Amino acid sequence: MEKQQAAERMQALREQIRYHNEQYYVYDDPKIDDFAYDKLYRELENLEAQFPDLVTDDSPTRTVGGKGYNTFAPVRHNVPMESLHDSFSDEEMRDFDRRVREVVPDPLYTVEPKFDGLSVSVEYRDGVFFRGSTRGDGQVGEDVTENIRTIPTVPKVLTRPVPYLEVRGEVYMSHKVFLSLCEKQELEGEKPFKNPRNAAAGTLRQKDSRITRQRQLDMFAFNVQQVEGETLHDHASSLAFLKELGFMVAPDTICHTMDEALLEIHRIGETRGTLPYSIDGAVVKVNDFAQREQLGSTAKFPRWAEAYKYPPEEKETVITDIEIHVGRTGVLTPTGVFEPVTLAGTTVSRATLHNEDFIREKDLRIGSKVVLRKAGEIIPEVVRLVENPEGTVPFAMPKVCPSCGETVFREEGEAATRCQNPECPAQLLRHLIHFASRDAMDIDGLGPAALEQMIAAGFLHSPADLYRLQKEDILSLERMGEKSASNLLAALNKSKQNPLSRLLFALGIPHIGAKAAKLLARQFPTMEALQAASADDMAAIDGFGSVMAVAVSEFFSLPGTAHLIGALRELGLNMEEPLEEKPAGGADLSGKTFVLTGTLPTLKRQEAAALIEKAGGKVSGSVSKKTSYVVAGEEAGSKLTKAQTLGIPVLDEAALLAMLAPEGGDTP
Repeated sequence: MEKQQAAERMQALREQIRYHNEQYYVYDDPKIDDFAYDKLYRELENLEAQFPDLVTDDSPTRTVGGKGYNTFAPVRHNVPMESLHDSFSDEEMRDFDRRVREVVPDPLYTVEPKFDGLSVSVEYRDGVFFRGSTRGDGQVGEDVTENIRTIPTVPKVLTRPVPYLEVRGEVYMSHKVFLSLCEKQELEGEKPFKNPRNAAAGTLRQKDSRITRQRQLDMFAFNVQQVEGETLHDHASSLAFLKELGFMVAPDTICHTMDEALLEIHRIGETRGTLPYSIDGAVVKVNDFAQREQLGSTAKFPRWAEAYKYPPEEKETVITDIEIHVGRTGVLTPTGVFEPVTLAGTTVSRATLHNEDFIREKDLRIGSKVVLRKAGEIIPEVVRLVENPEGTVPFAMPKVCPSCGETVFREEGEAATRCQNPECPAQLLRHLIHFASRDAMDIDGLGPAALEQMIAAGFLHSPADLYRLQKEDILSLERMGEKSASNLLAALNKSKQNPLSRLLFALGIPHIGAKAAKLLARQFPTMEALQAASADDMAAIDGFGSVMAVAVSEFFSLPGTAHLIGALRELGLNMEEPLEEKPAGGADLSGKTFVLTGTLPTLKRQEAAALIEKAGGKVSGSVSKKTSYVVAGEEAGSKLTKAQTLGIPVLDEAALLAMLAPEGGDTP
């Protein structure tokens, strides 16, 4: 390759790798798998070795990890949290061994699994946990102390009061917890995580530590970074020390030669399909700490450790059928049925084909020969098409829902084909959970577990059936006594009086959240008026886009919608939005639109929005020429910048409260 051509290719590779680093480390949303990323990285490494004068100081081969969200306070690591150099073959591991023996003639190695999670530091003073942080770029990470405090396998008090200890570990999510979380996300209409690693990273960066606790993370400790009051000479004894202090430690094996280490690497690789957590390789480390000091580190990697990355196991098979599954959010998902193959220790005969675009891009058909693998060693996926034998025909998605028979829709710009029938049996549980939720009909005591029991008992076939429940029906369910049944019936009766806006949100109309439902109900204060409105009528509402208008119009055109609304009306549910009465002498913000941005000193955003709406004003999520005021708090971002550009008045919290105050009165 010519030097100019190499320079151009190296620049392109650096840009690609930086982009994928940001998606992986910052957004926990990788766009390519590890194998494809490793190929790009190795190509850049090889070109840099061939053209050393073209290497840049900011090359991804010389930097660690990625910057964080800046959501949490920064933590500077006294001991850098280095990355590991990767090998992909036995010969490359032997090269590592030769490099080690040039400096250290008689090394002992430890071999342990390479966990596929998020690297963290946990610190202790006098045996008590006081800080946890992410790796970040190796020099500076994020303070995630409160979230790490929720992890049961991170000891909060050590078995003895070591004066100071910093431990490096890997936070991960088990396969069982991951699959349960994905099922919950699908049920609630959220985008599921792609693999356990992304789930663990996203969970550890939650602002609300209660969410982190619910998602049940774990941690393996694999390195002592710093310690006071204890002298440690080698890695194996340091792991025994950590285990004695109460940590769950990485299983390790001592090896005298690289041949022994390779045997252990391949043994671990053969077991990875049976493990309850994900690993993507094995790590070989020089055991003796004094020898590690002799070997030192490069700008990015320790010279005393090497990661062996397992290639993804792939198998060829044939698609014998394509089935359509209707998810709880109404999305029609094609599932491939295959001639069974063994992957990562388990038999695979089914895998999602995602959507119509995925099938078309890969030209998948019944009869196609394809290559399968397991993403993250857990979820089977089709990698590529091998061939389409003669006589196979392109696959077409159905025009009607296989569950209820209603016409399905695919909105422009969306990959999903969706059934919008509110009475579709496949979506029943999800619809009912949303219908009863706090921001919708707010039916206290009607959680997912109770709803599942009622559906299984045959009591519920649509949201209307909730209002047909009898006391004896409820008493027949597990853990439902006389008081619980009475309370639930009272909550159901109370919910009948909810305003139209809550009912609209509860119906689960695509693209319509609580705020959009309020806009609709204000413009069309009766269900009859809304049912008679056209998409153009709705699109004319300030703050209501054409996509939302079309979604509402299509929803109300469905026979199932008309049937459900008729049933709810007969059962006594309110179908009107009350006119909002402002207190006598109160502020009148009618006709004014506000945008809230940043963190206010005393008010939460929803509290500020409620005060504005109570005074007749509107709260919008985006700044436009129609915006009357922007209310800005700390860390206000692009909305504040846009307001300043457009010359829109900017208020702080005090100015907003003064505006809301009755004339001559105190602020609310």
